[in-house]
Order: sequence, then structure tokens, then C-alpha cells
Amino acid sequence: MRVDFYHLTRDPAEKAALALARKALADGERLLLVSADPAQRARISEALWSHSADSFLPHGEAGEGHEERQPVLLSDEPHALNGGRYLLIADGQWREGELPFERVFFLFDEETKQGARGVWRRLRDAGGRELHYWSQESGRWKEAG
Repeated sequence: MRVDFYHLTRDPAEKAALALARKALADGERLLLVSADPAQRARISEALWSHSADSFLPHGEAGEGHEERQPVLLSDEPHALNGGRYLLIADGQWREGELPFERVFFLFDEETKQGARGVWRRLRDAGGRELHYWSQESGRWKEAG
């Protein structure tokens, strides 16, 4: 599994989530987007609906029905009811356990940075995962090494 850590220093989670959802769909993948915060999920949903004047990214909320048909599914738990192989954790709170995903996008900000460092160390020490760290520089995402 590949885990991409995205350090949010400039943009809010909904803007990063929109870009990553767009990339996942362009890659032909389904995405499960997880946040325990219903207000954050609502902001992300709004960003997905109105990302441009003439289109939107199709998505739904877990519990509203037809989850299996949603290319992007928003949820408060990491259960890929839509068959998604990509997981986006938007609230900076890592979910423990065996995650059956090919790729995980883990967003964190200054408030959740210490927790993200702990997650990085645990995953690195456990092995078996490819870890990448991304930071925002001049309005663009750049992989830091």
C-alpha cells in the first residue's frame, strides 16, 4: 500500500480533497473519503458539486443509499462500500486496523501534525508500505524528501 501524507499549510482540506478526488477519477479509480466531522464532509461535498461552472464530480454520502454506485463516497468510517481502492482521510485522524486500500491520501494540518508524525513513524517501522510526504510550495504540491 502507498500512503501519501499531505501537509495542509495553505489550502483547506476541501480544496486538497477536490484535487485528489479529481486525480483518482482520472486514474479510473473509486475513492472513499473519510472524515468524522459532518461539517467537513458537507464542505467537501459542496466543493465536489461546484468545482467548475459546467461540471461536478459525482459522489454520495454513506447511508443515503446506492453507495456501491458512487465513484466518490463520503463517510465517517473507512468501509469501502463503493468498492474504492483509494482512501482519502480528510480530518487528520488515522484509522487503525487493516485497511484494504491500494493507496491512501492522508491530509493533516498544523493542529494534527504531531499525530501525523506518529503515524509516519509507526507505518515506517512496521514496513510493507510506501510512504510519501507532500508539502505546499508556491501554491503547488511538491514531494519533499
